[in-house]
Amino acid sequence: IKTVIGSERFARDLCETILRRGMDSAPDFVTVDGGEGGSGAAPQVLADHVGLPLSEALPILVDTLMASGLRERVRVVASGKLVTSAKVAWALCVGADFVVSARGFMFALGCVQSLQCHRGTCPTGITTHDPRRQRGLVVADKAERVARYAHWVNHEVNVLAHSCGLANAREFRREHVRIVQAPGHSVPLDAIHPWPEIARGIRRTG
Repeated sequence: IKTVIGSERFARDLCETILRRGMDSAPDFVTVDGGEGGSGAAPQVLADHVGLPLSEALPILVDTLMASGLRERVRVVASGKLVTSAKVAWALCVGADFVVSARGFMFALGCVQSLQCHRGTCPTGITTHDPRRQRGLVVADKAERVARYAHWVNHEVNVLAHSCGLANAREFRREHVRIVQAPGHSVPLDAIHPWPEIARGIRRTG
């Protein structure tokens, strides 16, 4: 499943349906996208006004799965403008198992955000089948840029993990993040989004 969440109801309904039908009906993963995501092909009104931001949607999904006892069965994939290593680390801290980024790789390819993805007239040759325009996408050159982007994002995520005293990024938890609010005071992420009580009454600690 890939979805944009508009409220907590979707996550609750999903979990209730899985519990009613049985574990075999559960999806292997749910990719949750933030309302701030979307490509140049998205209708502008949807891109601007539909869906919760990922900062709300991701903890809603993770917490609802945990509270329902389904977290180990259903993996969570985070998506939606997670372009930098800091954003990737944040998503892992919130509880995502994986992070995907179309936008980051599009930028690495040379996307100039001309909003012509659906027209076949992309000036950089990324989203077009026009042979003339496709010549702008030099694979040998762009492949190296994409590889470097992927390498350094992963490297920096691990640098952030090591700076928190962790062996690797898989150990990130909400207590490793503080949200800076006005007027410059920070609040622990696990105070804003505390871990829910799991079905067995055990709070996630590791």
